[in-house]
Amino acid sequence: MPDIDADFSDLRRGEVIRYVESKYGHDHVAQIITFGTMAARAAIRDVGRVLGLPYAYCDRVAKLIPMFMTIEQATASVPELKEIYEKDPEAMRLLDNARRLEGVARHVSTHACGVVITRRPLEEYVPAQYASANDQTIITQYAFNIIEDLGLLKMDFLGLANLTIIETAIKIIAKTQGVKIDLDALPLDDRAAFKLLQRGETTGVFQLESSGMRRYLISLKPTELEDIIAMTSLYRPGPMELIPDFIAGKHGKKVAHYLHPKLKPILEKTYGVVVYQEQIIQIATELAGFTPGEADVLRKAVGKKIGKLLREQRKKFIAGCIKNGLSEKTAERIFDFIEPFARYGFNRSHAACYALIAYQTAYLKANYPAEFMASLLTSDHGNTDRIAIEVEECRQMGVEVLAPDI
Repeated sequence: MPDIDADFSDLRRGEVIRYVESKYGHDHVAQIITFGTMAARAAIRDVGRVLGLPYAYCDRVAKLIPMFMTIEQATASVPELKEIYEKDPEAMRLLDNARRLEGVARHVSTHACGVVITRRPLEEYVPAQYASANDQTIITQYAFNIIEDLGLLKMDFLGLANLTIIETAIKIIAKTQGVKIDLDALPLDDRAAFKLLQRGETTGVFQLESSGMRRYLISLKPTELEDIIAMTSLYRPGPMELIPDFIAGKHGKKVAHYLHPKLKPILEKTYGVVVYQEQIIQIATELAGFTPGEADVLRKAVGKKIGKLLREQRKKFIAGCIKNGLSEKTAERIFDFIEPFARYGFNRSHAACYALIAYQTAYLKANYPAEFMASLLTSDHGNTDRIAIEVEECRQMGVEVLAPDI
């Protein structure tokens, strides 16, 4: 089944799960189990407790194991641990028992966002249980990868703090300014919002906060939503090296060259750079005559670097292009051109949703700075590091943050 993710305000995620249960039936919906496994250090501490060894002793042994290293690797490469193991019979017993338990499931918890929805009652597909003695939430006894292997529909309902920030800011604006903001009716060409992005003043702006992203935004000088969609897609390991080409294309410093006239309408908006998975699919359908389903197989083959499948797809793509009147040499050059991009292509529909949230937060910050920053500070009230950054941002914006007044 397709992997479907949906973001909701993090304060109201529970409502969405209750809605799904009422729509499809409580016996057709469950959250998914996850298994916490024993890492090296935890195994040593747990085994030590059962063996009745002093906590301080077990803790000292556990701390000799570097993070992300197994007990096996640590006893071979950490001299101090190796010495204790060889000379202290108590340590040998502790480490040998812990080694046998390492990686074993230690406890269960509920997957942060996964929900399974079944056509027939759940009990026909998966065993279920309560989340815990105190929590009567129904969860599956199979982890998410097995749920997927069974062909069941797993949806991820994610709680997104930025949606809560937007919701809170709108409430504050309505209360203090008497202005009702309709997110669906926001103008997508607000000058103040784009000026804010061009200056790189993006603290609190969804997806655009990092120092690297600010640097690129200042160079790019975004003027439309398309620019934000492209930046959220390009600012990832792999396609990042294409950002300078994209910026040069936007400012007319680099003219895009197309290997075939049919590529121009597909790549024109991204200045000759293949940014999205949908562009790969379009190229395969329009130049090689693939069906959208076949084009998606090509995208997966390239994205996951499946050698055998890739060779088959290359042959099929070139044959399709020749059938559509392209020369073999041009067809080969087009495939070689799209292959590195397809490896990192981002899903455009996903990028567009995220870019819209980024724009909405930029709009609110630019047009209602005090209200937006109040909402941001409320959202991060438990995080002192974030609060310090945000209070400093308020000072830079000329917004005064007052101490609590009892």
